[in-house]
Amino acid sequence: MISHLTLGTNNLELAIKYYDQLLKLFDAKQIAKTDQVVFYAFANSSTKLAITKPHNGDIATSGNGTMLALKAPNEQLVQAVYTLAISLGSICEGQPGPRDNGAYTAAYFRDLDGNKLAVFYRPNK
Repeated sequence: MISHLTLGTNNLELAIKYYDQLLKLFDAKQIAKTDQVVFYAFANSSTKLAITKPHNGDIATSGNGTMLALKAPNEQLVQAVYTLAISLGSICEGQPGPRDNGAYTAAYFRDLDGNKLAVFYRPNK
């Protein structure tokens, strides 16, 4: 079982403003916050998301091949999350649309620190 996922940031206060807005669309809420890290909890999930300044004091960098995927309950939320993320300063990595011959709908973007995120919806078949 995964306890939590962690993404690094170089500006925690700016990251909190970004993720508070973005994760609100998933009914996520802050559950812990210090001057180094903030944790978010999602409704109906025990997995948490941490946004943190690197413990070693070095600059936070995005991982090559690393991506956080957020599961949406419908295609409308995929579009809404992507639109909000772009309006908050995210960089597009793939506009919303069908993927893998229509197996799922997804959008991809990078947060303010360059971390890659995806939001996707896969209908029950």
